[in-house]
Amino acid sequence: MTDQKPGFTAISSVLSKYGLEDKGGYITQEFQDYGYRLAVALDDMKHKSLYIKMAKTHERNLLQDALAFVSDAHHAKSKGRLFMWKVRELKEKQKKVQSDHETPTEPTTKN
Repeated sequence: MTDQKPGFTAISSVLSKYGLEDKGGYITQEFQDYGYRLAVALDDMKHKSLYIKMAKTHERNLLQDALAFVSDAHHAKSKGRLFMWKVRELKEKQKKVQSDHETPTEPTTKN
């Protein structure tokens, strides 16, 4: 047994209290973790690969806004469907705002 000072605990005993379990997945990137957490939050593990792809290709604030919208909807039949609808709505709104901010170029005429 190692000499430990009174009051100190081995790190292995501290970590064993948290019950971390390895699900056998290969999550190595942050976006994969975020997509997985989206699937868990939406209770839609069947489509977790879709959420992982969305976490990679879509803006994070857009996904966060859609998730916040779904978390406020307590009586939704399918949180996944509502989430996808809100993402599409937010993307269309974002496109409209971008197109409104672009200034039309005036055609140049040569004399």
